Amino acid sequence: MRKSRYSDSQILAILKQNENGVSVADLCREHGMSSAQFYKWRSKFGGMDASMMKRLKELEDENRRLKKMYAEERLKAELRQEALEGKL
Repeated sequence: MRKSRYSDSQILAILKQNENGVSVADLCREHGMSSAQFYKWRSKFGGMDASMMKRLKELEDENRRLKKMYAEERLKAELRQEALEGKL
């Protein structure tokens, strides 16, 4: 997965600046990002604090790991099923 240019604390600081009245265009120009990126962050992280953001990242990582484990087990089960069908 691609690493973000911005740390979690930087993202929260940018969102906080917008809440305090700084326009989106000014923030985007200052931090060298697109307005689409800002709005994506706002929809994902709006209203969060640092601990909530950290927990969200942990849950996303765990979910990714579990999906990978499920895909591997599903593949093994399909291989076993094909082997059993071939022997009958």
